[in-house]
Amino acid sequence: MSATATLILIPARLAASRLPGKPLADVGGRPMIVEVARRAMRAGIGRVAVATDTQDIADVVRAAGFEAVMTRPDHPSGSDRIFEALGALDPDGRIERVVNVQGDLPTIDPQSIRRALDPLDDPAVDIATLAAEIHETGEREDPNVVKIVGSPIGEGLLRALYFTRATAPYGEGPLYHHIGLYAYRRQALERFVALPPSVLEQREKLEQLRALEAGMRIDVAVVDTVPLGVDTQAHLERARAILATEEGF
Repeated sequence: MSATATLILIPARLAASRLPGKPLADVGGRPMIVEVARRAMRAGIGRVAVATDTQDIADVVRAAGFEAVMTRPDHPSGSDRIFEALGALDPDGRIERVVNVQGDLPTIDPQSIRRALDPLDDPAVDIATLAAEIHETGEREDPNVVKIVGSPIGEGLLRALYFTRATAPYGEGPLYHHIGLYAYRRQALERFVALPPSVLEQREKLEQLRALEAGMRIDVAVVDTVPLGVDTQAHLERARAILATEEGF
């Protein structure tokens, strides 16, 4: 499939309760949202755009040479925001795959973004996502670390059976930390945003369970590391320290 059939969308808004204004926070000498867009572009898989409801974010993104699209302010999730952006940027339906990269992942490896497309090589897969094996004991019990329960289907690939905040599955063997980056077939994204919130989604507070409960197939590409998600000032300082070591990126 040609690169022009893939669109990377980065949802971004200023209303973050724990770290207000974080898309515009400085990391590595540039706004965080611009750093994420740079990394998405380096993935080399297609067009990149930031979807936002905030003019200041759009202005900063465009000043850095990237594309931005304005969306409504009342979307309940990033998935809804990128679906509106997809329709605005590609009304003729030429884009076949949409990659949703969160705007608070300034250390994301471009190779990981590329890797998210691998499960979609199987036409039976609706949605693809990423995971990394858990090696830190504390993460096994941490409800803020979402785990994937999945069946191995190939080298570095899982078929997702469930997502949970609990420690699962039981017994000996690896546990996998879910990374909230998704690649959708266009039709799957359209179907997903039309579904009502599901029972398990509301119980676990995990949107992706809506797709599984509706019978959609999610496969997982396993990568080496979990990118740092920036939610607090401490996370922001960590991101700055990491980027300071990435000379020449």
